[in-house]
Amino acid sequence: MATRCFRNESASNMRQIIALSISASLVIFVANRSAVAGNDRGTQLAATCASCHRLDGGDKGIPSIIGLDEETLTRAMQAFKSGERSSEIMHVMSLSLSNDEIATLARYLSTLRIEAKRP
Repeated sequence: MATRCFRNESASNMRQIIALSISASLVIFVANRSAVAGNDRGTQLAATCASCHRLDGGDKGIPSIIGLDEETLTRAMQAFKSGERSSEIMHVMSLSLSNDEIATLARYLSTLRIEAKRP
């Protein structure tokens, strides 16, 4: 009887471990897909920026937006949006973005690095 009870308890524990593993896998899968989707959205938003700003970090009269930290980029975009910083183009561009889109864009751009110049 004790052996049978031990087997039932052991099987129950095993089922709980399997259920927990499956649940954890699903959470990780969904979180990973969210991160990828956010990165894709950042890429899409940055494509608009690339019409003026070079995404390789080059500066040909227009400041580089590559390599800045997320907070700096977000504050700059919010300042353009509010009119605190002046630039007609950047004011219009920032007004076209929601606060979530600005955060997504800043997060994406902060991950990019300036390409090393080749000799």
